Amino acid sequence: MPKIFEAEGFSFFFYMNEHEPVHVHVRKQGKIAKFEIVNGIARPIFGKLSKADMAKAGELATENSMLIISKWFEIFG
Repeated sequence: MPKIFEAEGFSFFFYMNEHEPVHVHVRKQGKIAKFEIVNGIARPIFGKLSKADMAKAGELATENSMLIISKWFEIFG
């Protein structure tokens, strides 16, 4: 499970058996969410985080979308 980055209590990561479209998983305090990255914008696909944490995780994923995309292609091709 490659970790991409951590910020503000959130951990952003991929699972090893990922598939397109480009997306990232997020964990905070044992709860998870998943965001698809489309045109540099993180869009929620699934989430068990609070509404505020979903918003913050989406903001952080959008701010780091280039890192997420580059790591995706580095790992999965």
